[in-house]
Formats: sequence, structure tokens, C-alpha cells
Amino acid sequence: MQSDVQSAQRTAFAAGLALAIGGSILFSAKAVVIKLAYRYGVDATTLITLRMVFSLPFFVAALIWSSRGAQPLPRADHIRLVLIGLLGYYAASYLDFLGLKYVTAALERLILYLSPTLVVVLSALFLRKHFGRYEWGALALCYGGILLVFWHDVSLEGGQVLLGSALVFGAAVCYAVYLIISGELVRRLGAIRLTAYAMCVSSFAVFAQFALLNPMSALRQPQEVYWLSLLNAVLCTVLPVFATMLAVERIGASRASMASMIGPVSTIALAYLFLGERISLWQLAGTALVLIGIYVLTRAGKVPASKEEVT
Repeated sequence: MQSDVQSAQRTAFAAGLALAIGGSILFSAKAVVIKLAYRYGVDATTLITLRMVFSLPFFVAALIWSSRGAQPLPRADHIRLVLIGLLGYYAASYLDFLGLKYVTAALERLILYLSPTLVVVLSALFLRKHFGRYEWGALALCYGGILLVFWHDVSLEGGQVLLGSALVFGAAVCYAVYLIISGELVRRLGAIRLTAYAMCVSSFAVFAQFALLNPMSALRQPQEVYWLSLLNAVLCTVLPVFATMLAVERIGASRASMASMIGPVSTIALAYLFLGERISLWQLAGTALVLIGIYVLTRAGKVPASKEEVT
């Protein structure tokens, strides 16, 4: 009997680990898919609109399912959820899409991976949380690694890398603020309900922006853009969101976060295979420093428990 229980536990752990790794790889593929779509001349506003058109039905269904039998939300929670949707998913996603026009997929993923370090910094500045030597060491490693990759890309791509990096860093800041704001809400509402609600808000904000900035004719794109947008919505947004949630449920947030460290590495490999981005020793060294820094934060218990990624 005991061996059966242990076998079931090992199976559940293996399944959770596979979900965490798979979700992280799919998230990381997003940058590659977006850069492939940019080759067809589509602008960022149209591209993110197409992504939300394809992903919105899934999140509406998830919101309806997760709200069954739940208590109605008070007005204050609605306001906070709208803020989370606008900041953590709409603003972060839009800045990320814009930034990917100017930086490599590998650098974009590394900058976004700084979100846990930004949570630590913002918590220390505004919430007066303790900022110890482990955090200082982790920050030094992470930002040192980013500088290595940044200077490598500047030497190859030129000054636009600075603009793109600033835009993606802005996305990381928005996402870090979302993580701080959502900490208490996600425990009360559950990750699925919170994420689905916020993604619905984000979708309507994206549609409003498109209506203000673009003519409807902008939606007429080459067939390849539609297929890439569908791929981005389903494989790089919806599936990894739920895979990560299921992984956290099975193996815990800390282990799921550890498994997600494969993300930047998989981005480098995918960008090399599909975009022809070169892999250098500087890039690998910078990636290693960032991953070590995030590992230090994870071991110190500073990575937020609700680290599902949608940007």
C-alpha cells in the first residue's frame, strides 16, 4: 500500500515538473513567434489585437467556470482586478511587443525574467520589506548578466537595442507591480479566476486601443500572420498559463519557479533555430548569471508565489 502511495506521489511530481517545464518553454516561444510575425510588416497594435482575439474565448470560458458558486466580488476587488488587467497584462504586453521590434528574443526573455528582482526592489522601497545580502548578491548577478548580453547586442545591432531594452524593461516593471498588487487577491480568488478576469480586461483595452489607432483594414494581414497569432494565443499564452497553474498545484510555487528557469535557455535555442540569432559566449555567460541570481532569490523565498506569466 505504501509503495502504491509513493508511486502515485512520484507520478504526480513528474507530471507537475513536466507541466512547469513545458509551460516555461511555451511561454519563451512567444518572443520567437512575435519576431517571425514582424517579418510580414504587421505593427505591434495589430499583432497584439489578433493575439487577444484568438485567446479571449478561452479566458471568458475560464472566468465563467472559475466563478461558478463563488461569492460575488465587491466593488473594491473589481477595481483592483481592472487595475491588474490594465497594468500587468495590457501595458506589460504592449511594451513587450513594441520592444521585440528592436531587441533579440534572447535579450527580451532575460529582461522579462528580472521581474522577481524588481518585486524585491519595489517591496523594499515602498513596502519597507527587509533587503538583505542575499538580495544584493542576486541583484548584482542578474543585472550583471543583463549588461553582458545588452552590450553584446549593442555591438551587433546598434542603438535601437537601447530603446527596445527600455521598452521591455518597462514591461517587466509593470509585471512586477502586478505581482505585488495581486499577492493577496490571488490567495482569495484563486489564480484561474484572477488571471481570466484580468485577461478579459486586458483584451478590451487592446481592442479599444486598436479602434483608436488603427483602421479596421489593418486586420487584413497575410495568412501567415493569422496562423502565427493563433499559435501565439493558444500555444504561447493559454496553454502555458494553465500548465503553470497545474504545476504549482502539484509541486508547489517554489519548485515550479525553479523549473521555469529553463525559459531563457530555451529562448536562446529557439531563436537560433527559427530566427537565426547567433549564440555567443557573452550571451551564455550573461544568461548563466541571471539564472543564478534568480536561483538565489528563489532559495531565499523572495520569488512571488503567483508567478504565472502572460506577457
